[in-house]
Amino acid sequence: MEKIKTVKGGQFLVQQSDPQNIFIPEEISEEQKMIMDTCRDFQEKEIFPLLDEIDSQKEGLMPLLMDKAGELGLLGISIPEEYGGFGQDMNTSILSTEVMGTYSSFAVAFAAHVGIGSLPILYYGTEDQKKKYLPKLASGEFKGAYCLTEPEAGSDANSGKSKASLSADGTHYLLNGQKMWITNGGFADIYTVFAKINDDKYLSAFIIEKDFNGITLGQEEKKMGIKGSSTCMMFFEDCKIPVENLLGERGQGFKIALNILNNGRIKLAAAVLGAAKKVISNTVSYANERVQFKNPLANFGAIQYKMAQQAIRIYTIESAIYRCSNDIQNSMHQLMEDGLLKEKAVIQAQKEFAAEAAILKVASSEALDYVVDEGVQIYGGMGYSTEAPMERAYRDSRINRIFEGTNEINRMLIVDYLLKKAFKNELPLLSASKNVVKELMSIPEFGEENTSLLALEDKLILGFKKCALLITGAAAQKFMKKLSDEQEILMNIADIIIDCYQAESLLLRVKKRIDLKGLENCSEQIAMCKVFFYDAADRIHKNAKDAANSIAQGDELRMILLGLKRFTKHSGLNSKEERRLIAKKLIEENRYCF
Repeated sequence: MEKIKTVKGGQFLVQQSDPQNIFIPEEISEEQKMIMDTCRDFQEKEIFPLLDEIDSQKEGLMPLLMDKAGELGLLGISIPEEYGGFGQDMNTSILSTEVMGTYSSFAVAFAAHVGIGSLPILYYGTEDQKKKYLPKLASGEFKGAYCLTEPEAGSDANSGKSKASLSADGTHYLLNGQKMWITNGGFADIYTVFAKINDDKYLSAFIIEKDFNGITLGQEEKKMGIKGSSTCMMFFEDCKIPVENLLGERGQGFKIALNILNNGRIKLAAAVLGAAKKVISNTVSYANERVQFKNPLANFGAIQYKMAQQAIRIYTIESAIYRCSNDIQNSMHQLMEDGLLKEKAVIQAQKEFAAEAAILKVASSEALDYVVDEGVQIYGGMGYSTEAPMERAYRDSRINRIFEGTNEINRMLIVDYLLKKAFKNELPLLSASKNVVKELMSIPEFGEENTSLLALEDKLILGFKKCALLITGAAAQKFMKKLSDEQEILMNIADIIIDCYQAESLLLRVKKRIDLKGLENCSEQIAMCKVFFYDAADRIHKNAKDAANSIAQGDELRMILLGLKRFTKHSGLNSKEERRLIAKKLIEENRYCF
């Protein structure tokens, strides 16, 4: 059996990647298709007919739907078989999350339960805790929730004021405090709650059952979107927690919270992808049916531009999601081969790709916002009406740029994660940056001309990475430990890195697809790749130029700007015709078909 080829997190910036080492959705197995079909049938039969009732939070409806999902095994896809689950791999878990993400309110409840509601116990629980809680979480008998945020502790979660004190006899803790924005809070049975024990510096985590005394639920929050999901405050007053319900070690709670968020970010990206595909399918169908000036809307160039751009954003983020998912899966298997227990291997693998998870969270949530916004526009007046699906999709989308850490926080985390790896000598980021500077100061080398189909894109992806390395290195060298104060520059750098990861993921997928399906069956995918690179070249140049002007001056600035121009130089593209080719396929299929 061929040894799994693993990569390290952030490695994409400093070396070329092989298309054969990635997983693409075109490779989905028959078993994975069956699981996706089960998820899809569940959505069609149980969720879509009840959207208005779900949004009105009909009493008992969401718990009932969760029960039905549990009966089908959908709540236990990631939970090992010995605890009543299916024990499926990372890619399968992401595929199921994508399908279940189609309708946001249920997707939020579902994702909170199978993710932050269950995984802390799976990854950090004792054997007794796992046996007690996981089978019931997998079946849906127990519904899970996660209590981290407080009124004065949002992004700065460790500043929370909730306190737990150990009883004199050492048998239990007494918890006092409050939590807010608790998804599934109104009907959950099991809560993972974070609080500091006495005057500890860091949070600890506790498994709390709803029947413990001293718990009061606030009223359901009235929200802009995801109206069907339960969101409420929770108040703890001398809530008595048995000592055996401490999750992990004392003071480990903040670490648990951060590691669970790595999983949550990639899962959110997958759910967002499912929602985006549903929106564009509705959009294309409406554009084909709606006639204006004696022509279907789909015949107009301005509409075709929007639909093609929607498809490009979706296909690109999908490529990046499954690339990252597979890298995490391979890393986990390698760590297990090296002797690490499965749960610890999963945590370590997800931590390894924390920067990529943050990239996916930002890119996917902003892609969905674009898709739903243009969906409303294509629907016109009907897009603003509650009688059509766009109004709900538009409102529901907006939360995703706040969930799992705001996009601003995640952008800063991308750069922070990568630089920390560099300073620990885990990623040769700074040496690679110095090599780019040396290249700019030397006479350019002219090797053999690449004449392959995607030769320009091959050249550009190397240039895009050099832009990222050049600016990151220059910023780190100038500001050093104070770089965290230069948030505008961090945003520029993060956006360059996000474009690099998406562009390369798309290029790798298209190359592998050509090998699998043949060149004649990849015309639209090649067009999407060419258009994305054409647009990304300008975005990367602008972000890098803005950052450079804030970092350097004089000869150094002139050298950097000349380099940026060279690295992002594009020979030109008739993007109108490429987008029309993409739109034509959508129109013919009357749905998102890529």
